[in-house]
Amino acid sequence: MRICVYCASSERINRKYFEATERFALECVKSNVEVVYGGGSSGLMGRLADVILANGGKIKGIMPKFMNDVEWAHKLVADMEFTESMHERKAKFLVDVDGVVTLPGGTGTLEEFLEVFTLKRLGQFSKPIIVLNTDGYYDPLKVVLQRCVEEEFMLDRHMEMCTFVQQPEEVIPAIRLAGDWNEDALRFARLT
Repeated sequence: MRICVYCASSERINRKYFEATERFALECVKSNVEVVYGGGSSGLMGRLADVILANGGKIKGIMPKFMNDVEWAHKLVADMEFTESMHERKAKFLVDVDGVVTLPGGTGTLEEFLEVFTLKRLGQFSKPIIVLNTDGYYDPLKVVLQRCVEEEFMLDRHMEMCTFVQQPEEVIPAIRLAGDWNEDALRFARLT
């Protein structure tokens, strides 16, 4: 299995997010899951890579060239790819993956999640999207998405496009249980 992981690069965040990321990384190694991530060496990105590498797992980094000067690519990630733009990076994140996992993060992580959520709604991405909702971090996002349904910007079925889990150990099983989004996606993407 190969998954894309979106997560934060901030070092200032609460320790609980690092601990959840460490547990998730160990689950990836234990389940022989290859991770594709943003390539960073700091924050949750750095911790994810550190734990996977220290335990013999597989990880690939993808980072725009300009970010290498700002964020510095993880020096120990041997499989590192540099892109010309953020758009190219996000497209490469989704190549040949079996699912996407969103860990806690800021605007970049939210933007990545919302893009893949939109792609799924439009039938351009069919794989599972799992959100690790550590300590209720993404509860407000769930409220916003539900509001979209209540106000008829989305259908109720669109809420099935992603799965929120509370514990790192639930992520890999959730991917396996979710299965692919079916061919009906484009039919109900348009609100009628």
